Amino acid sequence: MIRNAGGRASDDAIRSLVISYKLLGTREWFVIHHTDCGMETFTDEIIRGLLSRSLEQAAVDSRGWHDRGAGPGSDAGEFVDWLTIRDVHASVVTDVRRIRTHPLVPPTIQIYGYLYDVKTGALVEVPEATEIGAAAATAWQNTELS
Repeated sequence: MIRNAGGRASDDAIRSLVISYKLLGTREWFVIHHTDCGMETFTDEIIRGLLSRSLEQAAVDSRGWHDRGAGPGSDAGEFVDWLTIRDVHASVVTDVRRIRTHPLVPPTIQIYGYLYDVKTGALVEVPEATEIGAAAATAWQNTELS
């Protein structure tokens, strides 16, 4: 299991997936995002602005995100892709596509896309993502089927 904020297919997550296949023999990967994800509550611009003003914790209320503490802040957040989420279903599809098309990912790996519903506990497949993540047949499978 590889976890990060938003469950996104970051370079580091893909690095870990490639290692899990190449050195540990995993043959199927699952991309699972969840409903009510905090990564949907802000944008790159919001987190960058918050960090530029203060490194202390921020809070959210009916007016949006705001700093609770005083500066100093840092502009280093400008150089981070925060991988925020606008649409959780679309993010599963995007992440499966990114993994599927990565040059270090063999086409024989099956990649599934799911969404975990935090209210019901249901794990719901995102069919478009799983279709994109379908594994190509291996040479031995092609021979066997002929």
